[in-house]
Amino acid sequence: MRKPLCHLWTLLFCSLLATPALAKGPASIDPEKTDADFAFQGEYVGEIKADNETLKIGAQIIALGGGKFNGVGYIGGLPGDGWNQSDKVELSGEMKDGVAVFKKDEATATIKDGVLSVESGGNKLGELKRVVRKSSTLGAKSPEGAIVLFDGQNANEWEGGKVDKGLLEQGTTSKRKFGSHKIHIEFLLPYMPEDRGQGRGNSGIYVQGRYEIQMLDSFGLAGKNNECGGLYSVRDPDLNMCYPPLAWQTFDIDYTAAKFDDAGKLVANPRVTVLHNGVVVHKDVELPGERSTTAAPSKPGPEAGPIHLQNHGNPLRYRNIWVVEKK
Repeated sequence: MRKPLCHLWTLLFCSLLATPALAKGPASIDPEKTDADFAFQGEYVGEIKADNETLKIGAQIIALGGGKFNGVGYIGGLPGDGWNQSDKVELSGEMKDGVAVFKKDEATATIKDGVLSVESGGNKLGELKRVVRKSSTLGAKSPEGAIVLFDGQNANEWEGGKVDKGLLEQGTTSKRKFGSHKIHIEFLLPYMPEDRGQGRGNSGIYVQGRYEIQMLDSFGLAGKNNECGGLYSVRDPDLNMCYPPLAWQTFDIDYTAAKFDDAGKLVANPRVTVLHNGVVVHKDVELPGERSTTAAPSKPGPEAGPIHLQNHGNPLRYRNIWVVEKK
């Protein structure tokens, strides 16, 4: 890493890895009901000069509550948009007089009015501007022949489903059951700045009620199997494509069910491909046909299974859910 940039992005943000069992702070599902730190959290992109070079940099700034922040800088751009999946650096910061400030040695970064400015030794190195990315599959229309499970009108397709302002709430299971299928779902993670790990916006979608693709506010984290986009207890996503909380996100899942012979013996494991916000994070991955993932409501077997949206004690919202059955 070049020296000025290295000084700026070298403070480890270990606190994001803590995993309390229960939520300890407020949870908001409404951008209008957040704290002052929310306006600073998010993604930034721009250029910084270092050692006579101009580098494209992406940054993710994570609110931790009480005016505290963690950040991750990505050389080349944001995850899924230029980052080489290798060079990144981490730091922490805090609010001072209405400005988010990050310091290390002679290097300082400040965030104000949607601009992250970097300077070292009194010299400005560059600036990054706040961006709001949208999934390439956001708002995808259900194709002909698709089964629409939720379009904002009602929760008739769901057992015990509840609708809040046109959005489906967490903790419900589809009445219909499916074999091999493709599913599109859009989800909104809550803003819970004071919480960490599995206590921060936790839910998941279980295909056939057996295999969970994790939903979690893991914005800025490493991307593990128990973080957003992970195949829970099975496999890490190839890339952490989690957007900030209160940004609409998408999963597009292509699932091939396990195959059993006439005697009920497993002869082929299930397989899955997952796109998170339009980016492939699992490609034709083999799942364990002999077991379901942790906390799955359904056991393995030849029978069709439902779509389950987990309630893990945090408020999530879903919309535009549809399924295309595969032969």
